[in-house]
Amino acid sequence: MSDSGRPMLDEVELLLLNAQLRDELEPYIDDSLSIDRDRRMPLSVENEYLASMLAWERAPAMPISKWFNPELVLPHPDEVSADRLHEILWNTIQQLYSQRIVLECTEHLDDAQLYRIIYRDILPAWEKKVDLPRNFLHWRCLEEDDIENWLRFYATRRERLQYREETGIEPPAAQHPPFPRKMPSR
Repeated sequence: MSDSGRPMLDEVELLLLNAQLRDELEPYIDDSLSIDRDRRMPLSVENEYLASMLAWERAPAMPISKWFNPELVLPHPDEVSADRLHEILWNTIQQLYSQRIVLECTEHLDDAQLYRIIYRDILPAWEKKVDLPRNFLHWRCLEEDDIENWLRFYATRRERLQYREETGIEPPAAQHPPFPRKMPSR
């Protein structure tokens, strides 16, 4: 019994749920996906993992703009006046967060640059909308090949040292980002 007087989810119930989740995942399993029970993790953790896999497999892929009802449509960046940009941008950031979309590495971008990324890259991007409370889509607003800005503004001391050891190249001096923002986060 739990402290509240209700019976706790016992081992048998966890095993039954585990079997059910594995059965439901069966149609999605191929050589690229293995869900053997070789790794012994607690059943409750494994069940959460299996449930998240099942949610991923069943989730619809659609443009992020269509995750909203009504669809999130923003004015073209060239049509947004400078005095309204900040307000529209922050409203959009909050709306994205309401759908569990977290923007990362934004502080090297001014408001207009960040707005363009949201308009051009994020909203039209096709992503799976996994409807689990702990699932967040993290969108890194830094190009994969933009090593210089990553090293300058976001890399930890250790990551900078590792970069120097691996490449033999001295990273650019670490700096505070020019546009600090307190972004909503998980």
